[in-house]
Amino acid sequence: MTTIQKALIVACFLLAAPLLHAQADESTITNQIKSLRGLSVTQRPVLTSKIATEIQALPPGIPKLHLADALAHLVTEGDQGADTLQAVADTLTQSLTETPVPAKAKDDKPPMPYTDLANLVRYEHVTTNLSDPLYLKASDLLAANDADVEKADFTLKDLHGKKVTLSDLRGKIVMINFWATWCPPCRAEMPVLDAIYTRFQSQGLVVLSITDEDPFKANSFVAPNNYHPPVLIDADNNVHKLFHIEGIPRTFVINRDGKLVAEAIDQRTQRQFLKMLEGTGLHP
Repeated sequence: MTTIQKALIVACFLLAAPLLHAQADESTITNQIKSLRGLSVTQRPVLTSKIATEIQALPPGIPKLHLADALAHLVTEGDQGADTLQAVADTLTQSLTETPVPAKAKDDKPPMPYTDLANLVRYEHVTTNLSDPLYLKASDLLAANDADVEKADFTLKDLHGKKVTLSDLRGKIVMINFWATWCPPCRAEMPVLDAIYTRFQSQGLVVLSITDEDPFKANSFVAPNNYHPPVLIDADNNVHKLFHIEGIPRTFVINRDGKLVAEAIDQRTQRQFLKMLEGTGLHP
């Protein structure tokens, strides 16, 4: 090997060294994911996209898949933008392609990462090229769940003991929001729900806030915050099961004809809620 060749090799190594040093490890990425909720609405999408890129650079394996899935759980909170959502979906797609997760039993639900990716595609309108049968099964289950919601009816009592029946509200636009006092994203979106309810109530919008918590606990939270939409108590969780609620907040929009027209799988901003209500006949 000539002196020039040795010099070139050393130079290439020196140029690559900073890149190698800068590559984040699993611990660093985990800490970054934990910090996301503490960031501003402008900072959060930037770091989320950065984390997605860092996860993609990790070697294939279960730890990488767990990080990709954890990021997918957080990217749906608020309005982080289509590009950020797609970056996270691409990361989860890559991780599942590299490390498929087997089903535990033939009749079991698909493992969570497949369902999380299917949620992103169906409700956040991202794309994926994953064709794994378990992903396709997860997509089919979401479609079946929405068909169940379309047929759902229930009667629950509000905090004052008044009964509210969903089918009695036909002719109105109904926004059904599942929440709990212990849920930070739920609490964050409630002032927005309150403002939208107050703004459009005269046009026939009804917001039903459903929780499975104790009425006293729920009232202790909403009363000081002057929250106007009716809060309904689902003590036995039957309505949660009817709507296939596995995580909150979760919001459904049903039009005047009783058709399910929009669904949110996590915290929404005012812009996102108004987008969900487009086409229902409400006027600003």
